[in-house]
Order: sequence, then C-alpha cells, then structure tokens
Amino acid sequence: MKEPIRLLLVDDHQHAREGIQELLEDYEEFKIIGEATNGSEAIELTAELQPDLILMDIRMPVLDGLEATKIIKFKYPTIKIVIMTVSDDITDLFEAVKRGAQGYLLKNLNSNEWYSYLRAFAVDEAPMSQNMAFRILEEFTQSKKQIEQTPLSEREKEVLQLVAQGKSNRDIAETIFISEHTVKSHLKNILNKLHLDNRVQLTSYAYSKGWIE
Repeated sequence: MKEPIRLLLVDDHQHAREGIQELLEDYEEFKIIGEATNGSEAIELTAELQPDLILMDIRMPVLDGLEATKIIKFKYPTIKIVIMTVSDDITDLFEAVKRGAQGYLLKNLNSNEWYSYLRAFAVDEAPMSQNMAFRILEEFTQSKKQIEQTPLSEREKEVLQLVAQGKSNRDIAETIFISEHTVKSHLKNILNKLHLDNRVQLTSYAYSKGWIE
C-alpha cells in the first residue's frame, strides 16, 4: 500500500481542527501527523515533523498563516501548503500565492470536495474552482492590460485557456482530444517557460499579460 500523505493541520480553533479531522478520517490516503494553533507553532512543527502537506488557516494570533507560509516555503520549498479560509477574498488569494502557497481551500466545501482538492494538490494537479477563476478574471478585467507577446506554442495557449477556466487535467484532455499525460507535459512546459510554480500563479500571470480570452 502506498504511504499516506502526511498532513500538518494549522488552525487556532479547536472545533475547526476537529471538523477537518472528521472530514478526512474516512480517507486512508491522508494522515494528520500534527496540529498547531498559530503560525509560529506551525514553523516549529514543520521543522520537527517534515510533513508532505500543510493545511494552513489564514487568520491566526501570534503569527498569521500568510507570514508562516512565507517563512516555511523559504526554509522548506518542497513542502506543499494549502491555505484554508472561510472567505474567497481575491486579495487573500493573491497574497497566499505570492507567499508560496500551492492552493487555496474554502472551509465550507463538503468532504468529497475536500478530498478531491487535497489529493490533487498533493500530486500537483489541483484545478482552481470555477469561482476562483472567475474572481481572478474579474480582478484583471477591471483594468485593461496591453496584450504582451507570449512564448507559448499554439497548443500550450490552448491548454492555458482551459486551465484558466478551472478545468482539471482530465477535463482538458477530453476537451482537446489528447491524453492526460500530454496535458501534464504541456502544463509542466508552460510553468517552466514562465518560471511559475502552479496553476493559480499561471492564471494570474496570464490575465495580467492579456493572454486569456
């Protein structure tokens, strides 16, 4: 059996931590190996436990989730961090991504959605929610950007458009009639060309350059 994904859970509210534990207890693919109540504790436990993935609340005392994310990603760049919040404020989304977070997860999702997104984050395939994609589009269309030349091929541009719509690798493959493996390859090449780390960074960057229709 494959080793479970080791999670560090960071939230200052005990009820919230207990709720997340209940959401994930039916899924053997994940194992919560530690809990922290603020960003400072999260940094200490990350050094001690070396988790695969950190679920990080955004608003906490002592040290908030955004600053803790920045520090942890600087020290341990391979550890994935998903920010948890009750708000879909676009400002929080951009700040989380700028500080190195791989994703942004709303607390009010149901257990199946939590599982799907966390599993996707863990294997670098996390799509954005449709709402998140819309909020990014809304942010950038408020101020028109001059379209800049893109280094991407025509097929890569096609993949980029679908990523910006919040589509998963499987959805993209079915839409343009290629394999999921080929989608992954295109996405990896796109991120490498643009020196970006994940889909949210990619979408934000592409909107800022005027590449998204």
